[in-house]
Amino acid sequence: MKVAIFGNTLYAGVMSALLSESGHFVYWCSHISPNENGQQYSFHDENVSRLLEKQLTSGFLIYRDLDSIPLDIDAYLFSFNQTQKQQVFQLLASLKQRPIIHPKLMINASTFGLHGTEHFQQILSEDDWAYLPDTIQEGNALQSLTQAKHLIVGCIETAVQKKIKELLRPFFPLEQQYLFMPILDAEFTKLSISGMLATRISYINDLAVVAEKLGIDIASVRQGMAADNRIGSAYLSPGAGFGGENFSHDILTLANTVANTGVKSQLLAQVWDINEQQKEILFRKLWNYYHGDLHGKTVAIWGASFKENTSSIQQSPIHPMLAALWAQGVTVRLHDPQALDEIEAMYGQRDDLILCKDQYVAIQGVHGLCILTAWKQYWSPDFKQLIQLMSHPLILDGRNIYDPHYVKAQGFAYMGVGR
Repeated sequence: MKVAIFGNTLYAGVMSALLSESGHFVYWCSHISPNENGQQYSFHDENVSRLLEKQLTSGFLIYRDLDSIPLDIDAYLFSFNQTQKQQVFQLLASLKQRPIIHPKLMINASTFGLHGTEHFQQILSEDDWAYLPDTIQEGNALQSLTQAKHLIVGCIETAVQKKIKELLRPFFPLEQQYLFMPILDAEFTKLSISGMLATRISYINDLAVVAEKLGIDIASVRQGMAADNRIGSAYLSPGAGFGGENFSHDILTLANTVANTGVKSQLLAQVWDINEQQKEILFRKLWNYYHGDLHGKTVAIWGASFKENTSSIQQSPIHPMLAALWAQGVTVRLHDPQALDEIEAMYGQRDDLILCKDQYVAIQGVHGLCILTAWKQYWSPDFKQLIQLMSHPLILDGRNIYDPHYVKAQGFAYMGVGR
């Protein structure tokens, strides 16, 4: 099939890469605004970027602007974030003016919340519309789509369902893998999945606060909970809070949707509040450890991205952490394997922010080390080197990646989350 993909989101990149790899001819229009220049196929996920580069040289993936996309396209896929609505409506209006033979398969995979697809349909009403929720995970984008057991699809017309199954057959070859439902149901399902995952994270973080006060190790509690088949271990790790642009947006959208219905539900608001408070938990521990005397001290932070294997810092705990530390006159020495460019672009050059490409350079002369992201290279540090380089041997483990007893035995003061 000939497929046109519009948008510069990670989902657009993943679909461009995977569909072209499976033999579809994909025309990718990542930039739709006249003031945008250049191709957009470099993402926070390195595996996606590599596959895109490979497919761009194979001939199956072709970068095109809107005017040069062929008229005989079989399927159109739109993947935009919540800030690009106006651009999308302009794009759809432009497509309406093209001499396209309708109906065409039109797939909305944008994160516009409820009724987003309906607004698209109002502009291109002659076409066959469907909704695919963007549920891929940054840092594991390709596998999170191709290894999914089921695919939620907003579409109830049998003829359109056949087109979708043919388009996606290389990844989802079995009939029972498709969960077809009305478009609005699928849009709400997408938000509800994010809400459930966020609730699990905030719940275990709330328990971690209680466990710490009772002298209980939340790691033991988590293991016991995860052993119960009704619960499992996914999204049940206490830490310094969740982030990510789409995930966070889904939670807020769902909370607003619930509020607008008039239903009195405080759960989602509490989930969000717990998470925002959790992003400051390491600062509060540091503040208490030094009895509020932080002015003039230097603190190392390992990890700025909102999760490992991505350079994205959207809604990352790094932002409230930096703000709180700087407000107290603390100098920060920061290391992250991928996100330093993102940090520099956002905060610029500052005397109280030292960006370090080497994680051990970051800890030289510091009064504490904070772990904000669970990058694998942080899991087994050279503790002897750490204690020699640090001015004070304090480790604040925001992802519970270390064994508290072992770390303390090496001569460190250790604080985790719920431990």
